[in-house]
Amino acid sequence: MEEHFILRVPQSVADRLDKILNEDPASASDDFLDLAFQDARTGKFTIGDDQFPASLHDLPCVLESYKTYDDNVLIKTADIGQIIMVRERGDTAPDGPEYKHGLTPAMRDARRRRFRREPDINPDLIQQVENDLQSIMAGGTARDVDVEVVEQEEDANDDAEAEEPAPRASATSKKEKAAGAAIPAATPAATKKPPNEASGEGDEDFEDLMDEDDEEN
Repeated sequence: MEEHFILRVPQSVADRLDKILNEDPASASDDFLDLAFQDARTGKFTIGDDQFPASLHDLPCVLESYKTYDDNVLIKTADIGQIIMVRERGDTAPDGPEYKHGLTPAMRDARRRRFRREPDINPDLIQQVENDLQSIMAGGTARDVDVEVVEQEEDANDDAEAEEPAPRASATSKKEKAAGAAIPAATPAATKKPPNEASGEGDEDFEDLMDEDDEEN
């Protein structure tokens, strides 16, 4: 990956740069190009004998640059996130390190018109949360928080009974139950009740037998 940046210059400087880049190197003019920074954000752009103030700003969004060798396949070369603003003498530099506009008219004032607004949060609250997180990561607790450890007691016998599976019927018992259900229950055989002597049942039969014996005699 290469390192790229956007160089934006006034129209007068752009015409001179276009002339220098398009002319034959053998017959190049004596115009000298230089870009030097006095600090991290401000510097000077030199072309020939003229110097112009320059400033470095961050773009509101990251751009991508591509190049091609056959006008068909594009190859990404870099991510561009900064712009160098070269301005005329006496012009004021944009406020802040971030340039609020994009490169196209559709991205004008992009930070306010197209991006989500930053939440209105108290900086002291953010610092407090950061300190609490560092304390928790170090093994401590957050500030103004009461910690109570509660242990749940469980009966070992109850756990054993809960884990013990219910008895399962064997295959033999199932077959026996099925056979018992298929065969009807046997009815008891009819038996002749003996004569009841107390009630006098059977006396008439005895007298008939005695009469038959007498006749035979």
